[in-house]
Amino acid sequence: MTVAVGTALLDRVATAPISWGVCEMPGWGYQLPVDRVLAEMAAAGFTHTELGSLGYLPTEPQPLRAALDAHGLRLLGGFVPLVLHEEARAAETRAAAHRWAELIGSAGGQFFVTCAVSCPDHWRRGPLSDSQWAALCGTLGEIDEVVGGYGLVQVFHSHFGSLVETDAELARVLEGSDVSLVLDTAHLTLGGTDVAVLLDHCAHRVGLVHLKDVDLALAARLTAGELSLMEAVQRGLFPPLGRGGVAIAEIVARLEEPGRDLWYVLEQDAAIAEGDLAAVGRLRRNADLSLDFLRDLVPAVAGSGATHNNHRFPEG
Repeated sequence: MTVAVGTALLDRVATAPISWGVCEMPGWGYQLPVDRVLAEMAAAGFTHTELGSLGYLPTEPQPLRAALDAHGLRLLGGFVPLVLHEEARAAETRAAAHRWAELIGSAGGQFFVTCAVSCPDHWRRGPLSDSQWAALCGTLGEIDEVVGGYGLVQVFHSHFGSLVETDAELARVLEGSDVSLVLDTAHLTLGGTDVAVLLDHCAHRVGLVHLKDVDLALAARLTAGELSLMEAVQRGLFPPLGRGGVAIAEIVARLEEPGRDLWYVLEQDAAIAEGDLAAVGRLRRNADLSLDFLRDLVPAVAGSGATHNNHRFPEG
């Protein structure tokens, strides 16, 4: 399928450390050294990245900029898990939002990616009361004000294993707040959301896109409780774009039609074992295959990344 307009799609594709096995979820496999990951990103042709797991990259603006600059990279945003539903922890949550928003904004980022969790270090799922849902949605409005003060846009990420995973839970957020969304093609699918239906009603609320495909057979085993998320990922839950069961081409085409120039983050969640050096090569090949898939969606025009691993990104 061909994207309907000649927008420079690849000029708006970033990546994230999770594609190299660095995850914000606790206890997630072996974490490659920072310089190795940043060098691999640059070698693949990316010039923008998200922060990844908080604390993986430097947590002060100047060292963070220096680390990225050394590899010709710039910051797009950061994923921040926050406790939004407990009024007793509101001050702690606001303080965390200020801290990470200051880092992301000072380092040149644009997006503050909020995820609702029971605890940043120990994700647990459980039903929320009506009062907790009200608190969660109200806190999202407060976070909007906080991050806006640092020149950032808040985008909310429904995520497998978080407090907002299922389609019904996402509906509570959509109905109870005005927050913009991260359209994560895989995590929405895992949560039972039909992305096409979501776009029918809420395309205007999409502020950022996380792109990854899904092996639907492994997804079924994951959601049935036969596999943990990490086990499913290690078995190939998120294959290169176009090689799973998510209608990536159709989704991207719909997002591109209004000409909004949305940013996309190519994420292929990975988990690797220590010492498995061959895994690093596989991760790079998967990134290349996904970029090739995206490249085929747009006309080969100047600046659209028609040359393999030579796509350009705008400054800022």
